[in-house]
Amino acid sequence: MHKRWVVIWTMAFLFIQGTGPCAAGDREGRGKKETDAKIAGILQAAPLKGGIVAISVRSADTGELLYEQNGSTLLRPASNMKLLTAAAALETLGGNARFKTGVYRTGAIENGTLYGDIYIQGGGDPTLLKSDLADWAAELKKQGIRRIQGDLVGDDSRYDDIRYSLDLPWSDEQEYYGAQISALTLSPDRDYDAGTAIFEVAPAKKPGMKARIKMVPESGMVKLDNHVRTVPDGKQEEDDIVISRAHGGNTFTASGTITADSAAVRQWKAVWDPATWVLSVFKKTLEENGITVQGTIKTGRVKDAAVPVLFSQSPPLSSIMAPFLKFSNNTIAEMLVKEMGKTEKGEGSWEKGLEVIRGVARNFGADPDLMMLRDGSGISHADLVRANDLTALLYRIQEKDWFPCFFDALPVAGAENRLEGGTLRNRFKGTAAAGRVFAKTGSITGVSTLSGYMQATSGKKLIFSILINNVLDEEAVHQAEEQIVLQFINQGGEG
Repeated sequence: MHKRWVVIWTMAFLFIQGTGPCAAGDREGRGKKETDAKIAGILQAAPLKGGIVAISVRSADTGELLYEQNGSTLLRPASNMKLLTAAAALETLGGNARFKTGVYRTGAIENGTLYGDIYIQGGGDPTLLKSDLADWAAELKKQGIRRIQGDLVGDDSRYDDIRYSLDLPWSDEQEYYGAQISALTLSPDRDYDAGTAIFEVAPAKKPGMKARIKMVPESGMVKLDNHVRTVPDGKQEEDDIVISRAHGGNTFTASGTITADSAAVRQWKAVWDPATWVLSVFKKTLEENGITVQGTIKTGRVKDAAVPVLFSQSPPLSSIMAPFLKFSNNTIAEMLVKEMGKTEKGEGSWEKGLEVIRGVARNFGADPDLMMLRDGSGISHADLVRANDLTALLYRIQEKDWFPCFFDALPVAGAENRLEGGTLRNRFKGTAAAGRVFAKTGSITGVSTLSGYMQATSGKKLIFSILINNVLDEEAVHQAEEQIVLQFINQGGEG
């Protein structure tokens, strides 16, 4: 009886204060109207004129759809597609999955000479670095090899030989985010932009001279035509350097100017034929370690008679998730698609890998029959998803044991540390959303997207997806995205 009176008194007090159940309903109604009005104002801004905006917001606790606008409209997700790819990879491959590269040899070793070939068998490792190749060279040397009287052979047969996803624009072939996909590839640094080389351009000692250009990692396979000139200090406001690669080969042309007082400029460019690129860098690495190679470099399958020399493994997939999602790494995305196809369907192809993603999407509450999936990175302009499906998936995956890994890999709004903030480190600074938004960005021509998790100032946890399509300047709509997010950060999802 006592408890009953306490409840009644409490309800009466809340009613007097205007915070009872009825008042809450009125407040929610006012909150919804206010949110609708403010979002309508945002959508009328000039950068969004003529565009299509989809918004989906759910409770992270219940999955209840709290707000939607065009939430069931199919739109291009850009790199928000990586949310599907990441979830599918963690679900099917597991966070402990590692990608193994094997080194084999044929023939006998006599008096420091290997009378046979060295094979490198790719296992889909996007994290392979030159330092790994140096470790291999050290192992060969430890086994007494000083000279290889044979060839270096790369085996990239784990995946099919289709190097580009179906809709990759031809103009992106040379860009780091459009690198060829191969089961045997090499990254120039720990961002793991596999299949690319870094060109470091530094001014010459005197104006008028050609700039100095260094390639990382160095290789005899790449040719560079250097036409970059050093100009006097103050000659121009910023450096103007263009590095391009001709289709079908590894001849790069560098042009433009760099000021004499400029720091080195770095550009990442995709190479042609990643497997051969690995062999070329490995040959140079062997020579640096005192091992000469008499034969050529070529691709082919490991022979049955080949003897294992060593195996190297990537970090676990759980560790690869951060560079994948924080830096929106396209190459990792597409390699994961092919690995899922190989592991689950026996074929390392986009077709089979995307089938796996569809199945996982269905299991997590999305409708794959209402999706167009053409790649794992979202670079395709033919990819189509619904904002409501993205939020449904983001809600359901919270119950998985690998979810903390997924969540921690998302960029954090306004976090200055690049390894934490990722592609959101320069956004939402000085706002209530800084440190409260954990989300994947997306940007291709005419498209800007943002989907993930946020915590309102009230403490309420929300899941959201904003897909903006058909705009003329995707950079200009970032402010609109941020204003929309801030409405829910401040309203706590009451809209």
